[in-house]
Amino acid sequence: MENFSKKISNLFLWIMNIGLLTVGILLSFGLLIELKEIVVEGMKFITDTGNYQHFIEEILVFFLYFEFVALIVKYFKNNYHFPLRYFIYIGITAIVRLIIVEHDDPKSVLIWSGAILLLVISLAIAEKFIKKN
Repeated sequence: MENFSKKISNLFLWIMNIGLLTVGILLSFGLLIELKEIVVEGMKFITDTGNYQHFIEEILVFFLYFEFVALIVKYFKNNYHFPLRYFIYIGITAIVRLIIVEHDDPKSVLIWSGAILLLVISLAIAEKFIKKN
């Protein structure tokens, strides 16, 4: 029975790894497409026909793609474990992007800034008390 359980868990691990590899490849293509968008928005910004908010938004979306690809790489390098800090980095980047794009309401900006503060505090706690592998 124990041998059967091990075979089933290995099968599911293999399926999950193939799925993550597929997602990583798709995200890499998305990363390249986003890089092209950064160049397009940068050219518009340089020629004064673009909006700086769109340019910054494209850069932050690029970083989100990059962080997800880095997370998948770390998963395979860390013996099939996701490091907690990468999820926190992704959360912080996503909230910063949201603040830059949707900064019209000061109350919501304050709330999102508080969320970033909580994520940074949780990152500090995790770095202090959780062992790194």
